[in-house]
Amino acid sequence: MFVHNVFFWLKEKDNEEARKALHAGIKSLEAIESIESVYIGTPASTRRPVIDATYDFAEILVFADEAAHDVYQVHPLHKKFVEDCAHLWERVVIYDVEA
Repeated sequence: MFVHNVFFWLKEKDNEEARKALHAGIKSLEAIESIESVYIGTPASTRRPVIDATYDFAEILVFADEAAHDVYQVHPLHKKFVEDCAHLWERVVIYDVEA
């Protein structure tokens, strides 16, 4: 299993239109066939010193293997998402995990 964890920080945190646009863009990725599971969310209410809750959205994508992930990376929907939404975020951090 290959798990692709992506965390987004909006440029304009108080801009509701930007927030909705980024969320819609992230959701559009669900249509990519090589993804087995998708989880999209915002920071949970838990607060401890070891928790980073500064991000605005997270997407967790589960793939069968790294090859399936590689298909996702070059998929037209993924490329369109980056093209359409990159202006909305100031930072993106990715953690890829093999399980």
